[in-house]
Amino acid sequence: MNEQMWWRGAVIYQIYPRSFYDANQDGIGDLPGIISKLDYIASLGIDAIWISPFFKSPMKDFGYDISDYRDIDPIFGTLADFDELVLKAHALGIKIMIDQVLSHTSDQHQWFIDSREDQTNDKADWYVWADAKEDGTAPNNWLSIFGGSGWTWDPRRQQYYLHNFLTSQPDLNFHNPDVRQAVLDNIEFWLKRGVDGFRLDAINFCYHDAQLRDNPAKPKELRTSIGFDEKNPYAYQYHYYNNTQDENLGFMEDIRSLLNKYPGAVALGEISSEDSLKTMAEYTQGDSRLHMGYSFDLLTDNFSAAYIKQVVESLESRVSDGWPCWSISNHDVKRVVTRWGGFNSNDFAKMLFAMISSLRGSICSYQG
Repeated sequence: MNEQMWWRGAVIYQIYPRSFYDANQDGIGDLPGIISKLDYIASLGIDAIWISPFFKSPMKDFGYDISDYRDIDPIFGTLADFDELVLKAHALGIKIMIDQVLSHTSDQHQWFIDSREDQTNDKADWYVWADAKEDGTAPNNWLSIFGGSGWTWDPRRQQYYLHNFLTSQPDLNFHNPDVRQAVLDNIEFWLKRGVDGFRLDAINFCYHDAQLRDNPAKPKELRTSIGFDEKNPYAYQYHYYNNTQDENLGFMEDIRSLLNKYPGAVALGEISSEDSLKTMAEYTQGDSRLHMGYSFDLLTDNFSAAYIKQVVESLESRVSDGWPCWSISNHDVKRVVTRWGGFNSNDFAKMLFAMISSLRGSICSYQG
């Protein structure tokens, strides 16, 4: 196969650094720990490693709240450690993919610190700010995935800011071209350090509806969105306006154009939308958007043969020339052997891996 197409059919081994291997015995896994295990990882026959966030962060969301996209958090090591990891992995024939959390930052990122100062500074429009309604309440009814309103009042700025996740994870304003370029520059920083690709966290959340329209209510009998049952109010709405906007397709094409300058570099998008399989098909269509996409459809508690067949057939009927990446376990859910089997069985684990390996596409396999 063409070296630049290495990702088609690849087995990507996800490493959650804090729980993988602790080289300095401080109780937290680290980059030197990954380096020390590369020979073992190579012996598994995998094609690439995806490393979950190791960037500077207050760790309110275990690294998915980034305060500096271009540096390593000291608990994980240093930039020199990362450079050594890339060199050794490449020498062993392993590609390196890293997480990029693009839709939001930590509230401790300098961009947000500047943005919340007032409504006229250079970064004033870099995040999603909005005035209160006449009665002082939030601009609309958007909710946070983690509970409650998706808006938080900032007394200094005298406006609300949007956060689709934690209140400490303010959403960037991708309608601002300066934001888009700054994000692309951060991606290129790591391309220049030799990474082979990116897993793009919550990539369909980059854009919001510029008109801030309310999300419509979802009937009770339909509150079964993947990952959200009716116990979570997030399932009470159709999330038509706070994510998965048409403008995001143009940003996917910007990312692809950048990656094309680095032969063999790839993008894998994590997608969670009202119709994730449809969005996966759109985001991986042709050769101008993302190389691969994966959803939460097989990260559920449902593992019946009928359900798996329905998911695969639904995607295949839509994806045309796109390319899926299948995942049945990651850091967001219980281990698949426990989640689907309720017991620890090597034979059951092997059967599941054989099943996912039989599907057309690439595979993300969680550490273990």
